[in-house]
Parts: sequence; structure tokens; C-alpha cells
Amino acid sequence: QVQLVESGGGLVQAGGSLRLSCAASGSIFSINAMGWYRQAPGKQRDLVADISRGGTTNYVASVKGRFTISRDNAKNTVYLQMNSLKPEDTGVYYCKAKIVTRAGAWVDYWGQGTQVTVSS
Repeated sequence: QVQLVESGGGLVQAGGSLRLSCAASGSIFSINAMGWYRQAPGKQRDLVADISRGGTTNYVASVKGRFTISRDNAKNTVYLQMNSLKPEDTGVYYCKAKIVTRAGAWVDYWGQGTQVTVSS
């Protein structure tokens, strides 16, 4: 069994910052790509940023220069530093990890989501 636990969401004014964390635990052999997704009210869940095990990053255009994704492989944790937040960044943020379990299976796991609300 694998769990992803997110933390760090909250309410912030436009221009402010938040840092999200997502820690994976359980029957893990290794973790490949990790990423953050956002689901705004009434919309689909979309990729915000992802990072390979080796540290290669990818960002959606709307957050480039404002958000930074990073990971600590020793802690099985991925972070999302969000600066210069805008009201349109509001949504539920989910982390996803492509995990190789101790049983040898490749499985995508999702966190439970953390709410980020940016007021204008």
C-alpha cells in the first residue's frame, strides 16, 4: 500500500506565496516522475508542473517564472513553491507520483488534494 500526503495549502492574497509538500510512503521500491496538478471549480484537472527522478522539470506556461517544483528523493517528497500568486491559481492541488512498488508494479498514485485560494 502506498500513500501520498499533501500539505501547505491555504488562503493567501494575490502576490503572496505558498509552498506545497507531498510525501509518499508505504511499499515503495522507487519513484519515477512526480508532479502537481490543479483542478479549478467546474474544470478538469490539469498539469501544473512535473519533475523527473533526475530533476528535469516541466511547467505549464501560465506558471513559468512564478512556480518552482523540486523533490527530495531521500524523503520521497515533492514540493511546489508558488510565488506571485494570482486569483486564477485558485483550485485544489493534487500531487501524482509514478511509483514502482516492492512487488514490481508501475502504478500512478494520487494525493488527496489540498485547497489553494488566492484572493484579489
